[in-house]
Amino acid sequence: MTDEELAKDLGLLSALTIGIGTMVGAGIFVLPGVAAQTAGPVVVISFVVGGLVALVNALSVSELGTAMPKAGGGYYYVNRALGPLFGSIAGLGDWVGLAFASAFYSIGFGQYLATLVSMPDVLLLSDVQVGALIAGAVFVGVNYIGAKETGNVQTVIVTILLGILTLFAIQGWLSFDLGTLLSDGGFAPFGYGAILPGTALVFVSFLGYAKIATVAEELKNPGRNLPLAIIGSVVIVTVLYSILVSIMLGVVPWPELSQSAPLTQATALAFPGGLAVFAVTIVTLGALLATASSANASILASARINFAMGRDRIVTNWLNEIHPKYATPYRSILVTGAIIIVFIAALGQDIEVLAKAASVLHLVVYALMNAALIVFRETDPEYDPAFTVPLYPITPIVGIVLSLGLLAFVGTQELLLSGVFVVVAVVWYFAYARKSAPRQGVLSRHILTNGERLPPSVVSAAASIAPDGAGHDEDAPTTMVAVSNPLTEQALVSLAATLAARDDRKLLAAHVIQVPDQTSLQAAAEQRDRISTTSRQLLAEAREDAERLGVSVETRTVLSHRGLTEVFDIAREHGVETLIMGYGGAQLAGGRVEGALDELTHDLPCDVLVFDGQRLDSSEILLPTAGGYSSDLSATVARTLQDAVSARISVLHVADDADEGRAFIENWAAEHGLDEAELLVETGDIETAIEQAAASRSLVIVGATERGLLSRLAGGSLELSVLDDLEASVLLAERPHRRSLWERLVG
Repeated sequence: MTDEELAKDLGLLSALTIGIGTMVGAGIFVLPGVAAQTAGPVVVISFVVGGLVALVNALSVSELGTAMPKAGGGYYYVNRALGPLFGSIAGLGDWVGLAFASAFYSIGFGQYLATLVSMPDVLLLSDVQVGALIAGAVFVGVNYIGAKETGNVQTVIVTILLGILTLFAIQGWLSFDLGTLLSDGGFAPFGYGAILPGTALVFVSFLGYAKIATVAEELKNPGRNLPLAIIGSVVIVTVLYSILVSIMLGVVPWPELSQSAPLTQATALAFPGGLAVFAVTIVTLGALLATASSANASILASARINFAMGRDRIVTNWLNEIHPKYATPYRSILVTGAIIIVFIAALGQDIEVLAKAASVLHLVVYALMNAALIVFRETDPEYDPAFTVPLYPITPIVGIVLSLGLLAFVGTQELLLSGVFVVVAVVWYFAYARKSAPRQGVLSRHILTNGERLPPSVVSAAASIAPDGAGHDEDAPTTMVAVSNPLTEQALVSLAATLAARDDRKLLAAHVIQVPDQTSLQAAAEQRDRISTTSRQLLAEAREDAERLGVSVETRTVLSHRGLTEVFDIAREHGVETLIMGYGGAQLAGGRVEGALDELTHDLPCDVLVFDGQRLDSSEILLPTAGGYSSDLSATVARTLQDAVSARISVLHVADDADEGRAFIENWAAEHGLDEAELLVETGDIETAIEQAAASRSLVIVGATERGLLSRLAGGSLELSVLDDLEASVLLAERPHRRSLWERLVG
């Protein structure tokens, strides 16, 4: 049996950080100074009102997302419900709106960059625009080659940003002066009528939650995690905005608040003396990180929307061509990048235009999404979301009214600019999409059938997010091998088959094809042969090798944005007891192939064996041991190989005292059923002893150490310093071992 599937890559935390990371970049680091000039201190209320508008829309997005967890987000829902005409408006609106937003974030990046590095004026472009153009080009290039940002990296970015903002909030509160906040005209110097124009300006700060919907089909348990992530991210950033903007305006009088680097200015005044210089540098670096993350996330999301539109033939699928080397939708990224560069060059001297234009197009899409929700509820019997909005139909109707009502406070210039793109979308529909798009919306089919209830038309939530089975059948595999390299496949499968035969159970062979974040998994699946030409060959050879050894095998190919973490998830899903994988040159952290961050945040799903070598020769086995927590696993594997191929086992123990060492090793060997093994006791340096003993052996099996991450980074690791230099093949063994954060750091 061969299975191919798309992985569910993102958990609740990852989804939350995608939304929060995108929103924080604009609302805190870029807009407060500009918005304060529009509304005065009452702009704090503008942020709260913007959060409430976003929250109402977030409820509808959450319902639609749990019913249809598909790439494309708002476009996908509108196109399914209202048809390709409104789908064209929503798709182009989302796409261009993200381009406006990315240009806006790039300008914010340029503003903070200019405080650190002197940038030249070029032709009619300001120094900020020059920095923004450089940044925009870099962001497009990063997405073109498929550099990763979601998942753990995005989590780290958001954690760093929240840490920086927390420090500012604490020190800023200590420097807060109510008189400063109310100086120059009181709380509302322009009147309370300035609240809604201020909201229209800052609403771009709340667009990040919609990014979560564009990756909905890659969420684990979307019925729970999607609404929690969308609604939670809106609530969190609204609270952050109201607190931090209030503190800024209580430190710096609103007429004096910088329109280019407001948080840097407030930090310089809030922190005392020499500490201010250090704090300003940290805040500026945080601002660069935040705006870069936001811009990059917007480009990534636009690629997902283009894929969904190409899949429905709203636009030509030419845009979704996958790069033969980088596996990214490079054409879509380049076209989006060109639009961003034009926006920066043409409109970058007025950041308000970019912010408001992005808001207008997204508000139009939000209004259409609320209408789509009503259409699905009233016409489609198979529409079955796991989460439903409260107070239906009041909530989506309020969402429509608020979204369209806020447009009245945007400004004529931005409305006209955004209106041009809406007109272009309509013209595009009649010129191209009307003929090429095969699907009519639910509403059109409902009208054509004279209002009769429709047959199934959308993927129901029950089918999409059904929980895992209650258990594993008796024939389920207990051993799994992760294959990725043709040079090591035979050795890994031979080892795995030997262990599976011990339990008289079949073997699971899995190949994870890692897809760049910029490419949706569905797009990758449609062009899988171009992304990986080795998968079928690898699994076919794995099946051959396993069956030659008399072990039945089940194979799986999984498309995922992650590598090692996905392998662990497959192991958990199947309830396997032992996982065998190869060492591909990544850092060995306590016996596992992963990075430092993963060691701090993940636990092993089962016993894990990491093989470093191309050929498995287990005729002469060296088993060094100090009695660590994984030593019994090392002994079990050695004993299994001894039974299978009559391997000769030598157990090595290095001790300070030879007599104590002899007593320990005799007792340890007896406890682990290795009475026939040769027992070696050495004194002195551990690494030298292993190197000398391994010279005449073909395989070294080593259990993981208890050393923590920091101690191994500071002092080196036994695995890294010795085992990589041995001529013999090396098998690292580690048992699942729950550790506190302190134990993970220092051992």
